[in-house]
Amino acid sequence: MKEVFISAKNTREIIEQIQQSIGGEIIDSFGKSRLVINNNVAKGTIRVVTFDWGVNLMIFNITFYDEITLKIKATEFNPVRFIYNLKGEFYHRFGINSHEEMVEQFQTLITTNKIDGFDYLKFKKDLELDINIIQIIRKDFLKKRTTKVSSLNKKLQNVFVDTDYENRFAHYGALNLKMANLVKRLHNVKAKGMVKILKMEAKVYDILSLHIQDYNKQSQGVALPTSLVKSELKRIRQLGNKILKDPSRDYNLDDLSAECGLSQAKLQDGFKFLFTRTVTEYIRHVRLESARELMRTTDLNISQIVYSIGFTSRSYFSKIFKEKYGVTPNQFKKEMVSKVSEDAI
Repeated sequence: MKEVFISAKNTREIIEQIQQSIGGEIIDSFGKSRLVINNNVAKGTIRVVTFDWGVNLMIFNITFYDEITLKIKATEFNPVRFIYNLKGEFYHRFGINSHEEMVEQFQTLITTNKIDGFDYLKFKKDLELDINIIQIIRKDFLKKRTTKVSSLNKKLQNVFVDTDYENRFAHYGALNLKMANLVKRLHNVKAKGMVKILKMEAKVYDILSLHIQDYNKQSQGVALPTSLVKSELKRIRQLGNKILKDPSRDYNLDDLSAECGLSQAKLQDGFKFLFTRTVTEYIRHVRLESARELMRTTDLNISQIVYSIGFTSRSYFSKIFKEKYGVTPNQFKKEMVSKVSEDAI
């Protein structure tokens, strides 16, 4: 086992201190720093992106070949960390505790420490990790005009205004599969330079909002559907992604239930929990969103689009499209053509 001591004044120093302990090369480019490691200790990257108002991001895409523990001292740089575990697992504890809490795949953790306290993050060896950490520097973040911590749950509000770092806080969240899609999009932003930073920042705030919503729900006692276990929810999420990628298939409840090995009642419970829609509503939503995107990006006519996404009736499609978006498909298509013409002038 290898222990890495971190006593950093900023996020960049965190990866510098990790580099000093386990090696690798730091590459800087336009507001981003990346520690690249490929040795007998680890293989992968730890990325750092700094935004305005005390918000920064760390992304661990790495496999450690030895058990690694980060021993993080709470210095004057003592952020609130909003952690989402997209892949793998890790363990967290405060220095005053001997008991470790496991943070499993798709689970969240919100944590911060008292000044001069220690956080321990332990990573098992030979386990592929994909971990997203949003760090909020409270003194800077509270200066932002749109920051209104008074609207937060009282406990979380107290965490944000504790700029003297007098209290410890840890919240081990429930399984959150909705956040997985947001985190994946963040990790796969394709733009370059300033455009990439701006796109990433927008997604970071979306994820931060979901962390806060998740905390509020659990504080109010909102739990997972009692009819489902976590492994079943993961199967339902995979099914939802399959529908998203191929909306034109002729889906029905019997086939979907057989495909994921769950009863129709469990399937409905899972879709309502993960996507806030029934199975039928979700399929319809995905098809309408796909149709709208095709109208934006292709020259296909309405009839071609209707049948390419799995609808069999153009009149039904037009009816539900207007109900959802407030305009008919023809009106929307004309608006897109008009916008393209204006942009070309």
